Amino acid sequence: MRKYITYIGVLAIGLLIGWLVFGNNSKEKIQDHSTETAEEHWTCSMHPQIDLPQPGACPICGMDLIPKTASEEGLASDQFKMTKNAMALANIETVVIGNGSRNSNKLILSGKISANDKTSALQTAHFGGRIEQLNFKTVGEFVSKGALIATIYSPELLTAQNELIEAISIKESQPELYKAVRNKLKYWKVSEKQIQRIEQTKKVQSNFTMYANVSGYISEIFIEEGNHVTEGSPLFNVSNLGSVWADLDVYEKDIKNIKLGQTIEIYLNAYPNKIITAKIDFIDPILNNATRTVLVRATLNNKDNYLKPGMLITSEIAINPEANDSFVMVPKTAVMWTGKRSVVYVKASKSEPVFEMREVKLGNDSGANFEVLEGLKDGEEVVFNGTFTVDAAAQLQGKASMMNRSDNNSEEETTKALDIDKSKINTEFKKQLGEAVSAYIQLKDALVAGDANNGQKKAEDLRNSLNDVDMSLLKGDAHNEWMRILKQVKFATEDISNSKDIKVQRNSFLVLGKSFSEAINTFGIDSNNKPIYLEFCPMANDDKGGYWLSFEKEIKNPYFGKAMMSCGEVKATY
Repeated sequence: MRKYITYIGVLAIGLLIGWLVFGNNSKEKIQDHSTETAEEHWTCSMHPQIDLPQPGACPICGMDLIPKTASEEGLASDQFKMTKNAMALANIETVVIGNGSRNSNKLILSGKISANDKTSALQTAHFGGRIEQLNFKTVGEFVSKGALIATIYSPELLTAQNELIEAISIKESQPELYKAVRNKLKYWKVSEKQIQRIEQTKKVQSNFTMYANVSGYISEIFIEEGNHVTEGSPLFNVSNLGSVWADLDVYEKDIKNIKLGQTIEIYLNAYPNKIITAKIDFIDPILNNATRTVLVRATLNNKDNYLKPGMLITSEIAINPEANDSFVMVPKTAVMWTGKRSVVYVKASKSEPVFEMREVKLGNDSGANFEVLEGLKDGEEVVFNGTFTVDAAAQLQGKASMMNRSDNNSEEETTKALDIDKSKINTEFKKQLGEAVSAYIQLKDALVAGDANNGQKKAEDLRNSLNDVDMSLLKGDAHNEWMRILKQVKFATEDISNSKDIKVQRNSFLVLGKSFSEAINTFGIDSNNKPIYLEFCPMANDDKGGYWLSFEKEIKNPYFGKAMMSCGEVKATY
């Protein structure tokens, strides 16, 4: 009996010790677990950048959201982790970046060749009429001074010829009148030989020839056969490419190193072994607010015609060593581009392979490296080998990547107006801006219809309308802001007018919608009391969203046309 009592006592003591050791911990664990609040996140299987705190429909495609896999403990929302084995297999390498200096005290700039506007000329109509025959119809053709460019039927010249024939009979009694009628034809550049033939035959010519008064390559054509022109109407632009400009962009921080007359060496992508030495003869007095750069220019001799406008160039400029600042430098292999963005992958942990994408603003090319203006600091570690593999891993984990931003603010990226008093903006400027917006909306209608040919024509109409906007009506900040917007609009308009591909046109049209809404928000507009609707489609621009302006409240999508005509909604009314 005493043995059983001993066993029971030992068992009781064991249970007591077990409860004391494990019971409280279990209770604590249960209590701790009960106090945790599991914060659920929901995402879209088609758009992993979506991250919402509750279930529902995807704001981009409308699909039902699914629970998002919880991120690894201690990682920020845009960070992701790779295994050491995966890094080794993909040969991913990182490097710690630091401050560096430019090689050999030289500033390296990039730019392009452009036509010399000082040697360009506009061929205009000498008299009004209808173009019966046009001898130059293609951009790039060479026109020699004195070449026959067109045959024109001109009612004005018919009347002037009859006046000359009548004046011949009173030549002796009223020589001044005869001379005035004769000179009238000369002012219209009718040749002496043609005038003499009219006097001899006393017959009126119905069609007159028109000759070029400039020489050069046609860079732009404004008319077609059958068009009616008035005296002074532009026929085409002519560029004399005997000399061209080398246009280079200099970042704001480097302006102090640039001066007029400075010698530069220019390297051509088309001719790698050719070096051109020139001198800077122009520095733009206005800084480009969008790129934070200043345009500098050198004039180049081009008698052999090997320099073509649009060619890409790089240049080296010797700078003062005392002014040679140090910069954070990043290897070129570490940088990836998507559109206008430059991104790198930063190693966020010293001990673990944890990465995050970082957008950076790059400065000048410095050999194997880029100067970093914004986005990175001295001592940070970046991926310089295997960057695309790291980007693919980010995409698979639904994190911010080169082609997929983690932010979901595309719809909220409506442009903010500068602090400019719209009531003080010149009313005539607002009227001219309204006419440009009308031309823009006609272009939008062409894209809605999917008509690329009409899109080209409407883009040219828009360009002409923009040329009619008098920027001198704006002063100070308003003037600078319009110049910034105008440059973006002109680039996009030029892209549309030069392409017959509807996809290219629609892609460039994205810039126009954003820029014109900026202009209206900043300056106001006179639209003849017509309401203008700002409309938005979240699926345009690879699901980043796109805006456009319309006179109609009904959605007619210019980015998809018939494929998704009604995709979008009205965001604002002007």
